[in-house]
Amino acid sequence: MGHFSSMFNGLAKSFTIRKVKSNGNGDGREAAEAMAKDAKKNEMILRSSGCVNVDGSKNFASVFSRRGEKGVNQDCCIVWEEFGCQADMTFCGIFDGHGQWGHFVAKKVRESMATSLLCNWQETLAQCSLDPDIDLESDKKHQRFNMWKHSYLKTCAAVDQELEQHRKIDSFYSGTTALTIVRQGEHIFVANVGDSRAVLATTADDGSLVQVQLTVDFKPNLPQETERILQCRGRVFCLDDEPGVHRVWQPDAESPGLAMSRAFGDYCVKNFGLISVPEVTQRHLTSEDQFVILATDGVWDVISNQEAVQIVSSTPDRAKAAKRLVQSAVHAWKRKRKGIAMDDISAICLFVHSSPQSQQVHAVSTPK
Repeated sequence: MGHFSSMFNGLAKSFTIRKVKSNGNGDGREAAEAMAKDAKKNEMILRSSGCVNVDGSKNFASVFSRRGEKGVNQDCCIVWEEFGCQADMTFCGIFDGHGQWGHFVAKKVRESMATSLLCNWQETLAQCSLDPDIDLESDKKHQRFNMWKHSYLKTCAAVDQELEQHRKIDSFYSGTTALTIVRQGEHIFVANVGDSRAVLATTADDGSLVQVQLTVDFKPNLPQETERILQCRGRVFCLDDEPGVHRVWQPDAESPGLAMSRAFGDYCVKNFGLISVPEVTQRHLTSEDQFVILATDGVWDVISNQEAVQIVSSTPDRAKAAKRLVQSAVHAWKRKRKGIAMDDISAICLFVHSSPQSQQVHAVSTPK
């Protein structure tokens, strides 16, 4: 089984090293949570503005988040280097909460998704390794993607169910988007729930940097999203004072008015077309690919994909790339959206090749 077998053995070894006891149900999740705790202790997890560059890694991640003008910052992020104790794996996620309890929902989903995904991926990998009908070597790319897609689908369903049953967080009228990626060697796997966006910067034949949008903004007016919502008796329309901003509404009430068609939480419209099912895609990284931007709609509402690529690529210090992108979005809001309360703005810039100038910098927090 080659590489897949070595990955499974590596994970099994890492679980054993941490001496996580198998005590029935939940032992896999407990192991993943123990690994997260250990990673945080070793400064391989970043949950605030700052940067991550573990010595020897190909990755360099820059993170920055700024509160808007609507109250508490409901955006949050995470970067986990050496995800699951795998040297070639990195997990990044960006979450945009909404509603009265949106900031609590976003943070809860951030914490649950990483460990749940790790647990489900480990279980899926183990099952595939032991299944005699699956030849992992016959089509590595296809099997690898199927394992991640299966793990993500299972994770998102479990996270949404767990959130609904949470005793201290009321997510009936509150929710969050979730955009996450896993880099595994020269592959990235992207899972998107909501209207945050991932954009890849890659080098064109003429040497210029061009953007490649990796995700779909799941807005209610997308034809396939509208069709699903209407079939479930939900409604999609714009308010008179918000032309062009399509929202999801209950069949017989002027609520909740969600500006996205997929989200965690928001159980008031889960029976009326809103779903938390992710779109999962993959891309093989090449030497032409330079970095991936993950950002909330606070960036994309005022800055184009190509502008974002230009801003990040022209920032001399990689550690300040996300901050510069966010600051550029702030200035753009003031120019383009006068009289409209600025949204929370957050971004992760994941550089996928080592920089000869970069030095070892562990998870370093900076003021927001």
